[in-house]
Amino acid sequence: MLFYSKIMRLSMIVALFALAAGMASAEGEGHSVGVGEDDWWLGYPDQHPNAGEDVRHPQWVLEALQSGPVMIYGHGDCEYCAPQTEAVGRLMEQSGDEVEYFNIPSDGSDSRKDYFSVYDPDGGATYVPLTVFVTLVQDSEGEVQVAWHSSEDITGEEWLSSYLEDAIALYQENVADWK
Repeated sequence: MLFYSKIMRLSMIVALFALAAGMASAEGEGHSVGVGEDDWWLGYPDQHPNAGEDVRHPQWVLEALQSGPVMIYGHGDCEYCAPQTEAVGRLMEQSGDEVEYFNIPSDGSDSRKDYFSVYDPDGGATYVPLTVFVTLVQDSEGEVQVAWHSSEDITGEEWLSSYLEDAIALYQENVADWK
């Protein structure tokens, strides 16, 4: 009976470790490459009027991508943008050295504002705050491509961290094979 009890305890410990390892693995998977709302996009996503078409990434973004994943934050100096601006600021304090970051006001003082429409997630009028991540991923054929994801919402730190961490990991995984 004592032997049986030890085996049961050992089995439970092994099962708990296996469960914990599986959860940790699933947690680190990040976002998929696809056309859905939460995916990394190679072209325009399903919710965009130009769904499936290629994105013409601005040259300044492609040049920055030579050095690391890119984060673009387009915003106004308004009350609505304030929570996202604060969340982005905290994130950049923690991880800013791991990303090529562009803080672009929507007031026209920075000509790169003209490219906000390129990264609008649903087409139409471009609203701020606009938060964009650009990184490198493997497509369905194993070729390394430029991928992006964006939002015009107040997303909060958890969303920002999730995409930034994923962008960094994907970039590191794929940069050596990018042509």
